[in-house]
Amino acid sequence: VQLVESGGGLVQPGGSLRLSCTASGFTFSSAVMSWYRQAPGKEREWVTTIPSAGGVTNYKDSVKGRFTISRDNAKNTVYLQMNSLKPEDTAVYFCRAQFSFNAVWGQGTQVTVSS
Repeated sequence: VQLVESGGGLVQPGGSLRLSCTASGFTFSSAVMSWYRQAPGKEREWVTTIPSAGGVTNYKDSVKGRFTISRDNAKNTVYLQMNSLKPEDTAVYFCRAQFSFNAVWGQGTQVTVSS
C-alpha cells in the first residue's frame, strides 16, 4: 500500500503548480482522497477532499476558488491544481487515502511560493 506525491517545487507568487498522487496496493476507486499540508512550525492541516467516485468536493476556506482537486480512477491518481499561489501556501503537501477502516499517507512534496 503506497501513495507517491510529485509535482512540488518553487514558484513565484501568483503562479501555478499541479500536484499528483499515485496510489498502489489498494482499490483506489473505493478510497476517499484528500490533500493536507504542513507549513514549517505548524500542525498539518486539511486542504481538500474528493469522494471515491468524484463529485462534490470540499475545500479549506483559504484555498477556495484557487485550488481544484480531481481524480482519475483509471490511473489511480489524484491531482491538486493550485493557481494564484501565495507565500502562505508554502508547505509540504501530503495526500491521504481513506478506505475501509484504513488511512494511508504519502511522503509529501514540498511547495515553496516565493519571489
